[in-house]
Amino acid sequence: MQGVTVVQPVRVYKHPLLRCHTGMRARLLLADGLAVEGCGFGAPATRVGEVVFTTAMTGYPESLTDPSYRGQILVETHPMMGNYGVPSRSRSLYGIPIDYESDRIQVEGFVVAELPRPSHYASVSSLHAWLAGEGVPGIYRVDTRMLVERIREHGVVMGVLAAYPASEEPPSWGELAEKLRRAGSYDEKLFALMVSPKAPVTHSPGSRRPVARVAMLDCGVKYGILRRLLERGVEVTRYPCTAKAWELLDGYDGVVLSNGPGNPALLRDQARVAAEVATSGKPVLAICLGMQLLALGLGAESYKLPYGHRGVNKPVVEMGNGGRCIITTHNHGYAIRWESLEGTGLVPWFRQPDDGTLEGVKSRDGLVLATQFHPEAGPGPWDSSWIFDLYVRLLLRGKAL
Repeated sequence: MQGVTVVQPVRVYKHPLLRCHTGMRARLLLADGLAVEGCGFGAPATRVGEVVFTTAMTGYPESLTDPSYRGQILVETHPMMGNYGVPSRSRSLYGIPIDYESDRIQVEGFVVAELPRPSHYASVSSLHAWLAGEGVPGIYRVDTRMLVERIREHGVVMGVLAAYPASEEPPSWGELAEKLRRAGSYDEKLFALMVSPKAPVTHSPGSRRPVARVAMLDCGVKYGILRRLLERGVEVTRYPCTAKAWELLDGYDGVVLSNGPGNPALLRDQARVAAEVATSGKPVLAICLGMQLLALGLGAESYKLPYGHRGVNKPVVEMGNGGRCIITTHNHGYAIRWESLEGTGLVPWFRQPDDGTLEGVKSRDGLVLATQFHPEAGPGPWDSSWIFDLYVRLLLRGKAL
């Protein structure tokens, strides 16, 4: 694994009147040499990750717990985060928390402009206390607009974030540069294996009899996907990301290929499994990383987007259906090349009108459905939740044969 090339910082960006109500300070250093100093929150810790941004205005509990953010430092474009606090995990659907996308904070660090004190009837904790309890550092009172503009112009970059008590000496920029230099690139790490379950886990739709049973190749599933399937009466068994195709096919009505973090090109075994289930004749639903694995396994090619698609306001246009446009939730830094679909048996289904990214594919027989965006939202609009209805209809049709 190669280290990260780091440019020495030439200028430190800092608020002229830095007052921190958390009693903490923080430093953020990017590999391209940008250095930012601000107030700290969360845990006194130092973490390295790929620095990315999201345009979501709300839903930070869901974003922070989204496994697809593992290995990344998340920058929020909206100026205030934490104003409605942190909700209780006791609110659940079929035993799955409603306001969270996994059982822990997944990001390496959190970057926000301002950190107001929470004011909401459902809040049980502040954002500061929540991050502190889970060992995750954050930085606030920084110019996130400048950071986002830099990422949009130059692309995502590795960074190191250190939060520390204001009474202590800060880590030097040289120390942070050395930590970053020793860290491996985000593109070289198998993050999906880190967030995958170690053994199969079954989720049942309450006391009612399931309308169908599906197996999931879980490379970092968002809880929202489970909730959308369970509320439609589908029983889901999550298998580790290392599962074989026969495990996913034996005794199940269909297969789901989940979302997850990291570079899809590294997951060659998972891509082969995805191709096997896609050609099995059983209904398959693939989401985000799942779509990339499906396409790669069938012979397509992936590439890295300059700064990715992350937000809850992203339009996609459905192909061949009068150009219907829907607003969707995205969290992906890689995509599939349009021209590489030839010979895969897949046809384009959705495209992103802003930059032309391929956002969905399906098989010619209609048994395989795949989206690059997140139809379950969480957070975000439910414009595309009908895709789960379409998948369930495929499951029921298969059972009736």
